[in-house]
Amino acid sequence: MIKILEITLENEMDLVLAYKRSLNLTQQIGLTVATQTTFATAVSEISRSIIEHTDSGIMMIGLEKQGDRYFIKAELDFAAGIMLTADDEGYHYAQRLVPEFKLEEGSGTKKISMMMGIPRSIQLNKLKIDELIADAEHSASINAYEVLKRRNVKLSRISEQRQEEIIRSKLIDEKKNEFIAMASHELKTPLTVIKAYTQLVGMSKNDCSDRIKGLIEKIDFQTAKLSNLIQQMLDISRMENGRLAYEMKAVGLNSFIDDVALMMKHIMPDHELQVRLSTDVMVQIDPFRLEQVISNLLGNAAKYSNKQTVVLLESSLAEDYVIVKVSDQGIGMDEESRRSVFDKFYRAEDVLHSHAGLGMGLYIASKIVTDHGGKMWVESEKGKGSSFSFTIPTAT
Repeated sequence: MIKILEITLENEMDLVLAYKRSLNLTQQIGLTVATQTTFATAVSEISRSIIEHTDSGIMMIGLEKQGDRYFIKAELDFAAGIMLTADDEGYHYAQRLVPEFKLEEGSGTKKISMMMGIPRSIQLNKLKIDELIADAEHSASINAYEVLKRRNVKLSRISEQRQEEIIRSKLIDEKKNEFIAMASHELKTPLTVIKAYTQLVGMSKNDCSDRIKGLIEKIDFQTAKLSNLIQQMLDISRMENGRLAYEMKAVGLNSFIDDVALMMKHIMPDHELQVRLSTDVMVQIDPFRLEQVISNLLGNAAKYSNKQTVVLLESSLAEDYVIVKVSDQGIGMDEESRRSVFDKFYRAEDVLHSHAGLGMGLYIASKIVTDHGGKMWVESEKGKGSSFSFTIPTAT
């Protein structure tokens, strides 16, 4: 069947639509007034019977070609559990109005088909049929109810499209995370081997020239960077799949921060790292993950500020949490960067080519802090440095 109209049958108001729409269509085709009325009445009566049993029937009206002749046809789909008998006046009356009436039962649905022949004298062709379809689609609404119904149908389609887009997006994300996890895992093995060999060579420095020693140090430095990058990719994959595990334990915050700062002083020797801590408190943390947060903030502070400048690591106490802050005297950020800096893979335009990175570190750090029951934020001004702060609840 060439579908021209579709009407959902939900309530008695749809009887009016079914009648008037089928009447308009038969009139546009050029059928006689008697035929128009007969077909439209049959459509209306069978619709009445269905609406008495369900609010989820669907009426489709269109054309069907058999040989060289066209027929006006109505198809009504409804649930298989609905039983229509001779006691249903609309069903019984519609059967008598049209020459071809058929009830079919499929898998979970039933279908009623009604057809009336169109005289051969009425010339129907593709152009005429396309005009009928376009007129049905763009014609003015018959009443206020149809205006509302069309609007709801449009909104429903938009909602379905958006839902499909969300599902597709989730599937793409799942595949992407699966690939990242697999690729990162596969990269770790050869990287570990390379690092082991460089360490072996480093242990036998007396057998190497100064030039070879320098090359080995560079290889070791770059493999460490690559190892960190792989770890970040794995962390993102685990986070988005809900599989990032934490081993929480109670620790004294000041001694923990001092240990991290001592390690970082060797990693950022060109900057002056100052540590100012408040009264010591106990916190419930995963030491490895919180070290990851502080190391990232200190590493970024050194990365985006000039050599020989101060990087400040400090803490302060509030009622039931502690605030840890890392401040630098670096390039700072504009408002757009401040809004987006914790987004996954975000990198500001002005540092894309001047500073290496993939924009994963702060995203991971903020998620770790959130999972610890805290929050992270930034204060910054372009050209005047940045201060990254996060909170951690104190242990009770």
